[in-house]
This record gives sequence, structure tokens and C-alpha cells, in this order.
Amino acid sequence: MQQSVMKPVPLSVLPVGARARIVQIHGGRGLVRKLLALGLRIGSEVRLEHHRGRGLVVSSGAARVALGGGIVEKLFVQPLVDVDADVGDSLQHHPTGDRDT
Repeated sequence: MQQSVMKPVPLSVLPVGARARIVQIHGGRGLVRKLLALGLRIGSEVRLEHHRGRGLVVSSGAARVALGGGIVEKLFVQPLVDVDADVGDSLQHHPTGDRDT
């Protein structure tokens, strides 16, 4: 599956259901250790499940993690967009249902 990437944005600006990869943590060793204990690190892929005030809930693999607003502001991510999903949709709407080869 190919993925298109965009420039890093704060995790807090993503819409519910969006997928992204953590690329920057603007915090000290304590924050990095706390995130590691929760299973989150630079390179982790997360999905935004829902907003809770300034905080939010993300999933990473099978785990769900609630993050407070202070932590959320310090996490920067690259939103991920499935290129194959767009291609799959266009193939389903092809009149013959066959791919051109």
C-alpha cells in the first residue's frame, strides 16, 4: 500500500478518523519516556479516535491511548493518505470492472 505524506502538523488539528505518523515530539526526556511507556514514539502510526476537550484518544495498533491537551500540543505528525484507496474506488467505478493491462 502506497502512502502520500504531507508536512508535519500538530496532532490536535487532525479530524476524527485521520491516520498519521508521529515525526516530532516537542518535549524533554520525561515526555519521551512517558510516551514510550504508552507505546508511542517517533515513527509510530496513530489513528485519531475522538476528541475529549483539549485532549484526544488515539489508537496505535491494538492499543487506545487518552492524551491530555498539554501532551497533544507537543506531538507533531505527518498525516497519511492512502493512495491505493483512491485507486480502488476508481476501479470499482470502471464500467467493465476490469483493469486495463
